[in-house]
Amino acid sequence: MTANDNRPRLIAPKDAAAATSLSRTLLILMAEAGGFPKPVSLSERRSAYMRAEVEEWIDKRIAASAAA
Repeated sequence: MTANDNRPRLIAPKDAAAATSLSRTLLILMAEAGGFPKPVSLSERRSAYMRAEVEEWIDKRIAASAAA
């Protein structure tokens, strides 16, 4: 994270789904299987994803696609 980066470090599940073009349900299933970053528990009923981990996952997908 850079000094001028004002973006939140955590993102809501709906934002993670929008960033990846995958459903929230699929992200949960993928996280449970180890194929996507696990969300951070914020409270009993609320969780969020770490933006850096989601962006890293996307970057790896793009790199794998470019290498294929």
